[in-house]
Amino acid sequence: MLKPRRRGMASVNAEVRDGIVPAAGSITQTHDEGPPHSGANYRLIALIIACALFMENLDATVLATALPTMAHDFGVRAPAMSIALTSYLLALALFIPASGTMADRFGARTVFGAAILIFMAGSLACGQAPTLEVMVVARFVQGIGGAMMIPVGRLVLLRSVAKQDMVSAMSWLIMPALIGPIVGPPLGGFIVTYLDWRWIFYLNLPVGIVGVLLVWRFIANIREETVAPFDPVGFGWSGVSLGCLLFGFEMTSRAGAGRIAAALIAIGLVTGALYIRHARRHADPILDLSLLKDENFRLSVIAGSLTRITQGSLPFLLPLMMQLGFGLTAAQSGTITVATAMGSLAMKGLAPRILKRFGFRNTLVVNGLIGTLGYAICGAFRPSWPLPAIFATLAICGFFFSFQFTAYNTIAYDGIDRKRMSVATSFYSTFQQLMLSLGICVAASSLRLSMLAHHAEKPALHDFTVGFLVVTGISALATVWNLRFAPDAGAEISGRVPVRRAKRMEPEPRLR
Repeated sequence: MLKPRRRGMASVNAEVRDGIVPAAGSITQTHDEGPPHSGANYRLIALIIACALFMENLDATVLATALPTMAHDFGVRAPAMSIALTSYLLALALFIPASGTMADRFGARTVFGAAILIFMAGSLACGQAPTLEVMVVARFVQGIGGAMMIPVGRLVLLRSVAKQDMVSAMSWLIMPALIGPIVGPPLGGFIVTYLDWRWIFYLNLPVGIVGVLLVWRFIANIREETVAPFDPVGFGWSGVSLGCLLFGFEMTSRAGAGRIAAALIAIGLVTGALYIRHARRHADPILDLSLLKDENFRLSVIAGSLTRITQGSLPFLLPLMMQLGFGLTAAQSGTITVATAMGSLAMKGLAPRILKRFGFRNTLVVNGLIGTLGYAICGAFRPSWPLPAIFATLAICGFFFSFQFTAYNTIAYDGIDRKRMSVATSFYSTFQQLMLSLGICVAASSLRLSMLAHHAEKPALHDFTVGFLVVTGISALATVWNLRFAPDAGAEISGRVPVRRAKRMEPEPRLR
């Protein structure tokens, strides 16, 4: 009886990989290695997941353009609006660790669809928010939904794609989502200038409805046969640590909040140490630190985290610089900052070919330095600069940084066993969102300290220059870890066959 059952499960797994099994079924997955072939529909799965990415990115980029107007309506200074961005990213950092376990237990489709619905509910609450405090709470609810959408979607893709198609799949996943940043800034500027900023959040509702329908129609409810028990103690320690650290860093940008910020950061460090102690003793911690033993995963986490300091600061620094420093309207600002998304979109078709030609290590080192230097140059923008020059600089920066994150997101999972993929995506996504949040905090703090240095109430252009130099200086440190990747790292993913492997593949001479 056992033999036919094992053969049947293999057949079911093969059908799921090839897109034959309808999404209405609930599939238990037990294989440890990825599929040998991706199947013809892996691009369709990537596009469906990209609907959630589109909704999240559209919301973030539109909101960034509207921050000055929202600050005026709420009766606060524009830099204080950073907490509306931080609260969302805080929810991501807190709840992403639980996403992998939930997907394994309840099924990827169930969790993914529920996450979109929660995100839509948070969006509706944001649109109705009368004060900044209510907005912060509503953004936190949005973040709970976002915490489940992205890592679970990535998990579905990783379990459906063979290694040789991983770069292409990641590009397909990200490309439609880039429509959000492209449409977001000019759309946000149009809404703020001619309508009401609350419509920014109402736009998520129709997109979310389409996403839920596609998920329920085309994505199978894949889940693991054996699921590790939930780690409530680890969830508590990690949540307190991440929350205190993020809000502590955020409070450093506020006048008169130095003691509170120091206390929160101290609590975050202590509880973080307690979590590390707990994780080393627990069989299945919610954030598995043993994943860092894999070299490619560890280097991608460290280097990617440093690089995301700059990436996280951009939705905060660029719109404020254009509107407060240049005196542009929200619509004009959005038309210029859209250049970064256009540069990102131009890169996607080139990623597989460049990685195959030069490899991950060489590409990450050179590409990272060029992208970081480009954003440092953005700090020198002045109203006297020709707009085409500003637009071109931002497009080039978007090109190189988008390439960098495609490479990081791909190489990270090269050596991870498929049965640990859910905990790996949760771990990686947690640090990804944590550093994006920290990027906003670092930018806001740098802006605040520069303003205090010359006793200013409103940030001037040289204050923004300081902010850009601080965040890019931190991201430049990623080069140290990029150089530590092995020369042939990710060769199977990129399609490059290293010399030593090629020699092993040569047929041995026959004995006569």
